Amino acid sequence: MRFYFLLSLIPFLIYFILKSKKALHMLQQNWYNEDERFFKWIIQNRYRVFVDNDMLFVVAACLAFVVSPNLAMILFAFFYMVVTYLYFTRMRKEQVKKPLVFTKRVMRLCITIFLLYLIAILPMVIWFDENLIGYYYFILGALIYFHYFVVMLAAFINVPIEKGVFYYYKHQASRKLASLNRMKVIGITGSYGKTSSKNILNDILNVKYIAFATPKNFNTTYGLINTVNNYLDKFNDYFIAEMGAFKRGEIKELCDFVKPTYGILTTIGTAHLESFGSRENIQKGKFELIESLPSDGCGILNADDPYQRSYELKNDCKILWIGIENHDVDLYATNIKLSHQGTSFDCVFKGDKTKYHFETRLLGRHNIYNILSSICLGKYLGISIPELQLAVKRVNPVEHRLELKKYGQINIIDDAYNSNPVGSKMAVEVLGMMPGKRIIVTPGMIELGIEQYGFNNEFGHVIADHADIVILIGKDQTKPIYDGLKEEKFKEKNIYVLNDVKEAFPLVTKLSEGHETYVLLENDLPDIFNE
Repeated sequence: MRFYFLLSLIPFLIYFILKSKKALHMLQQNWYNEDERFFKWIIQNRYRVFVDNDMLFVVAACLAFVVSPNLAMILFAFFYMVVTYLYFTRMRKEQVKKPLVFTKRVMRLCITIFLLYLIAILPMVIWFDENLIGYYYFILGALIYFHYFVVMLAAFINVPIEKGVFYYYKHQASRKLASLNRMKVIGITGSYGKTSSKNILNDILNVKYIAFATPKNFNTTYGLINTVNNYLDKFNDYFIAEMGAFKRGEIKELCDFVKPTYGILTTIGTAHLESFGSRENIQKGKFELIESLPSDGCGILNADDPYQRSYELKNDCKILWIGIENHDVDLYATNIKLSHQGTSFDCVFKGDKTKYHFETRLLGRHNIYNILSSICLGKYLGISIPELQLAVKRVNPVEHRLELKKYGQINIIDDAYNSNPVGSKMAVEVLGMMPGKRIIVTPGMIELGIEQYGFNNEFGHVIADHADIVILIGKDQTKPIYDGLKEEKFKEKNIYVLNDVKEAFPLVTKLSEGHETYVLLENDLPDIFNE
């Protein structure tokens, strides 16, 4: 009988694997429950988490109390075969924007989760009693039904282990950084434009030096540790470290680790307002980079940003200012020409009346600020103006940040990694410059706290001025944008509301009708925000 009991658990264990993958995916996207993000996600998405087919385990377990043990095992196995099939079918249809990454941390969590289930199952097998089979199935059913909490418990149990692993690799990275004493570190932070600025600076510095920038979006402590341990070597002249933050103190922590000599502050805005708590906290949090620079270091600031101009800096390092509107700076851009093919502008350096012409394939006015910061620092570090002009011309578009891709007569403007009010507005303005039918596909912006509705509503007003057709992803999420469009008297027949971005592409093909079409993909949300 014990053997048949174990056989009855096979469908249950398959379902356990599938549900674990989904739960771990959500845990990973919620920073492994840091600041209780995963727990908050569970509460906010309780319908998605708890209203599922496996909630009927209560019925299956109750039947196990009234039927024979043999029939109970058959019913239990059949129930989880059906549940597994339905769950697997649904998972196959789900669009995964950023899949679960099976890191070593995830593998350690898998072991802990498995051990928690083993603790529950092993006594049932060792002291198996067919008269208690209904209780066994009820316990197992309840365990898998509340599986997200089991995963959260496993993450809590693993905290000491993860801290030990973290400090081991951090110590290893710190020793390596100390050994690379000829290499200088450049930190880049800001609410918007970090990744673009990082890549632009990397392309510019490499015309004369050997520079390496953090790959992809490696902008956390873990990301920097990974980069230092696995990518840097003794030949690097400069290490460009992108620095992200969700609350005050995090940039300071990153600076204490990599010790930047130079720093670029892009733009201060409302990104992650919800986790920072206030604009003042965002401002102070971003300036942690500049205030961590040594006295012989240099910081690049944007004079057109009121949050940077108004800040009372507590540091004596050299500060260089860039701008477009403000000309009382060390470097400003003028004679700006924006088009669907790229951007050109002239640069004027303080104390030099000559206007130096620059051209780039990058789209949008905001990219001029990113380029100006890199030109300013590059010149400070000894790169000649002709070298800077050549480097800017060769700068490659950053993946998913106003990246232009052509598919027949459909031109995709991929700005999927953008998620802030300023960048989104400028991206829509880029769409407005395009010579053809203009379509935007967007799910709106997130993590803007109590101001989220207002920013998305304003976004709708901006879209109305620049787009011909609007495709909104997620009815509830995009309601503020829809309201903004209606307030601007945007034609309702040109607004489409879908629940899955995959449905947008066949619709775009249909709407293009063989004409030259430009499609802006704006603000791709992570899977945790799927409706």
